[in-house]
Amino acid sequence: MTKTIRLTAAQALVKYIAAQKNEEGDTFIAGCWAIFGHGNVAGLGEALYPAQDVLPTYRGHNEQTMAHCAIAYAKQLRRKRAMAVTSSIGPGATNMVTAAALAHVNRLPVLFLPGDVFANRGPDPVLQQIENPADGTAGVNDTFKTVSRYFDRITRPEHLLTALPRAFRTMTDPAECGPVTLSLCQDVQAEAYDYPVSFFEPKVWRPRRIRPDEAELAAMADLVRAAKRPVIVAGGGVHYSGATETLKTFAEAHNIPVTETQAGKSALPWDHLLNLGPIGVTGGEPANTVCAEADLVLGVGTRFQDFTTGSWGLFANPERRIACLNVAAYDAMKHNAQPLVADARVGLEELGAALGDHKAPAGVDGLKDAWFAKVDPITDAPEGNQLPTDMQVVGAVQRQAGENTVAMCAAGTMPGELHKLWKAGKPGSYHMEYGFSCMGYEIPGAMGIKMADPSADVICFTGDGTYMMANSEMATAAMMGVDFTVVVTDNRGFGCINRLQMGTGGAEFNCLLEHAVGGENSNIDFAKHAEAMGATALKVASIVELEEALAKRHDIKGPYVVVIDTDPYPSTEPGGTWWEVGTPEVSDRAEVNEARARYEANKKLQRAD
Repeated sequence: MTKTIRLTAAQALVKYIAAQKNEEGDTFIAGCWAIFGHGNVAGLGEALYPAQDVLPTYRGHNEQTMAHCAIAYAKQLRRKRAMAVTSSIGPGATNMVTAAALAHVNRLPVLFLPGDVFANRGPDPVLQQIENPADGTAGVNDTFKTVSRYFDRITRPEHLLTALPRAFRTMTDPAECGPVTLSLCQDVQAEAYDYPVSFFEPKVWRPRRIRPDEAELAAMADLVRAAKRPVIVAGGGVHYSGATETLKTFAEAHNIPVTETQAGKSALPWDHLLNLGPIGVTGGEPANTVCAEADLVLGVGTRFQDFTTGSWGLFANPERRIACLNVAAYDAMKHNAQPLVADARVGLEELGAALGDHKAPAGVDGLKDAWFAKVDPITDAPEGNQLPTDMQVVGAVQRQAGENTVAMCAAGTMPGELHKLWKAGKPGSYHMEYGFSCMGYEIPGAMGIKMADPSADVICFTGDGTYMMANSEMATAAMMGVDFTVVVTDNRGFGCINRLQMGTGGAEFNCLLEHAVGGENSNIDFAKHAEAMGATALKVASIVELEEALAKRHDIKGPYVVVIDTDPYPSTEPGGTWWEVGTPEVSDRAEVNEARARYEANKKLQRAD
């Protein structure tokens, strides 16, 4: 006879989560972020309370940003651990949809546990319930379906017996990894069921290392041998697979230069001879020059986003072939690529063995020296009293960075400048969310990185625009005593998009505050604001003062915020390539018509194959 234990659905959920381990023996779900409300406080809240020793519960201030913290935690730990996030029904749940989309794009695990309406429909319509006259099963949590790798609505307690194993399979599967949403009907959370005791036995989830198909491996090896100018595009999958050292060995053995996407940056040390640095729209001249001439582009763990490929105009050699080593078949097959569906580490090892002592003939001598000769001066401190640039801010932080520094960012001007200019010394020292480029990820993301790696010296770059969008977890970090540094560059608006607006021929309009209705009345003191939420904060007047302030960061407990005014207009001119942004075909503005002509010229260079 099967031995059972009687638990509520919420209690069973928590008990099961606490028993799921990773290869290192840690609980895979490291904790649960929660904002309680009707829909989760009575059921899941009561279940979490006695489990705090194995599943700590953290209180956030905004559902979206506490989820960003959970996502950054998983990213920094290379998907070895994750977190759960729970909310009430209605706006609490929909606040998390943006974070779910971010996790989906970046292939990162997070367990979303939004409350839902009553499965028994007794009190319908309940507070915050959406009613669809044409569909009685519809609710706001259906919005999670598009942005979840696995979605389930728990309308009976026993549904957990199938839903939870599926959820953990998804979060720990390298090819399917991403957000999981279990929509928890609030009455069901409190209902009891006789669960099999065996359901709660500890289980170890080991990420599957897929080995290459023999035919695909042979075809890929033939392509590499035939190539005269091959180049590797290293993506985030290199990090998640733990393949950074394998990539280094492979590149050196076969003399193939490496370029790095935003997610792949730091796969090789910045000064490695074969690391040509950033690729694409925010890339540098060494990588983009070699990619334009390459006859074989070998992607490793990349999904070939448009910023990487220059909207598929970068790889210009008429003879070029695309090849892709990726654990996900969906990504490996893009743009008629020769696929090698495999784990990045195992795939590189077996491809290297198949190549034997083969070495590519192409050399990259001198490219990096010429590049750094151009861009290093851009990061120097300015002379005189002019406003500093974002590039000079990057230089100041770089000069103060140490061995354990992790530079992180997500949106606006800084991702482009950091991709080009930041010198990442070791894997994991660069943390960029640029798959979804979500404004508001920065501050909670910095907290998540520090929680994942307490030894890290986390420095978060954020602009004034993104700070205004999501700053509430600054108070959470202060409350919990989580140490990290935030550099706020105040250029009075959305400087990055203002430059894009100008670059497509548009008039400066509604991006910088001075071009917005009432913008002249805006006078935000970011240092005082951060201080009011519990951070240590100050505003500096120069790059020299910024460096002096950064030098003191190790003596400060909790979040430390340094604000500096910057010029919204300059950006790094060298490097980079075209990015397709729809430009009006008809306009009364000559600038727009000129931009359209440039757009059409670049479209002719775009390749669909």
